[in-house]
Amino acid sequence: MSSNQSRADIVQRNPDGTFTKETLKRAIKAFKKRLKLARLDDESRVGRNPMTKGGASGICAVQAPEQYPADVWQELVTRGRLKQLERGLYELVGQDDGDE
Repeated sequence: MSSNQSRADIVQRNPDGTFTKETLKRAIKAFKKRLKLARLDDESRVGRNPMTKGGASGICAVQAPEQYPADVWQELVTRGRLKQLERGLYELVGQDDGDE
């Protein structure tokens, strides 16, 4: 029950049934945060040579955060903000990957 209730709080729709701008903005921010954490985790893994600078992460796609339904991610794909690679994996499109 609380999972559905929390989804209802963050996923808002316009009167015509489309997602609000704020909902899409929060979703893309959550996606970017997940991508950033995945990259940091990959870059800080044990096994890299401690005497070198380290390597950049090769991660370019992650699974979309579950707190938003699949409809939100499909809307972001339709708007050109994300690209769907495989079922559940998405990649940022044509933007810097920095924080907003």
